Amino acid sequence: MAKKQETISMIDTFAEFKELKNIDRTTLISVLEESFRNVITKMFGSDENYDVIINPDKGDFEIWRNRIIVADQDLEDSNLQISLTEARKTDQDYEIGEEITDEVNFAGFGRRAVLNLRQALSSKILELQKDSLYNKYKDKVGQIISAEVYQIWKKEILLLDDEENEILLPKTEQIPGDFFRKNEMLRAIVVKVDNQNNNPKIIISRTSNIFMQRLFELEVPEINDGLITIKRIARIPGERAKVAVESYDERIDPVGACVGMKGARIHGIVRELRNENIDVINYTSNTSLFIQRSLSPAKVSSIKLNEEEKRAEVYLRPEEVSLAIGKNGLNIKLASMLTEYTIDVFRDVDIDGEDIYMDEFSDEVEMWVIDALKSAGCYTAKNVLALSREEIMEKADLEESTVDELLSILNDEFEAE
Repeated sequence: MAKKQETISMIDTFAEFKELKNIDRTTLISVLEESFRNVITKMFGSDENYDVIINPDKGDFEIWRNRIIVADQDLEDSNLQISLTEARKTDQDYEIGEEITDEVNFAGFGRRAVLNLRQALSSKILELQKDSLYNKYKDKVGQIISAEVYQIWKKEILLLDDEENEILLPKTEQIPGDFFRKNEMLRAIVVKVDNQNNNPKIIISRTSNIFMQRLFELEVPEINDGLITIKRIARIPGERAKVAVESYDERIDPVGACVGMKGARIHGIVRELRNENIDVINYTSNTSLFIQRSLSPAKVSSIKLNEEEKRAEVYLRPEEVSLAIGKNGLNIKLASMLTEYTIDVFRDVDIDGEDIYMDEFSDEVEMWVIDALKSAGCYTAKNVLALSREEIMEKADLEESTVDELLSILNDEFEAE
């Protein structure tokens, strides 16, 4: 009766491991065979003359022992040898020196052997599961995953993926406006996979800049296709963000593509990020122009750069200063984060009422020309007129005909006044 119970126990043991997830068939067979061989070695000193056959589809296994037939008086090791008399009980045709193979009932090894096997398997399978989990998620760092909220604690949220692996969302990685209920699905990005003492710990984040970047890739096909590149992101999670984008195809408006028709594309990202206000701007390698764009919606009068200290003195009309700083200083803070320059804002007292900002000529002068002038430090009409024709061509990199037309428009404006 005890032998039958041990056999049933072995079948149950095998069935448990047959159902394991995250472990491929080849590895499972290898682990099971190794575990059987370890127990055999402990019992007999060697497993070399044993064949272990695992049948994962049937959920069972076979163990076969190979022994050499020797004369009865020459029998020394019953594990490696079998007497001629004993062999001929199976088949009368056996001769000395031949090899005989017989099936071994593992449960017949005794309760201790079965227990040792279960312990060895449990330990090895747990180790494999941890390795599998670590390998699965270390390759997912930087990717968005969806998981189900399982438990909500004060400092973190415990989630389960579709294979019931545990994932952690720390409080520090949650957007301030985040609120989740048990069994609710949430999206986040895998930021770190720790594996201390072979104990994988998967950390996800919703505050990472890369999370926002991946959301843009999902919502904007041109980014996913590589037609538009996200150059930089500055974020204060749950409050406001600035995203600098660039397109290498002149036919594509990167800002318009990211925002979408009537804001359709960006609205999905804003909702996911708890109504985080997102400004999308055109990236440029021209630092002065990039700082100007990053301070949008404020209109800059002029900029003085200190490239060594990475500081920028920005001058604006008095009514533009508050726009540049923004509510609670968020706009200027994000602009500094985006441009990687410390930005100091000053009221521009040098422009008198007779001067005109170049933006106001957008009906007569193309915006790319105005941007080129701003890049050269010419934010107003008088800034431009203070330069010679040749200086304008050189600093703004404009053609002679373009400069002549520009000067004509500006001079006509002041003559009219």
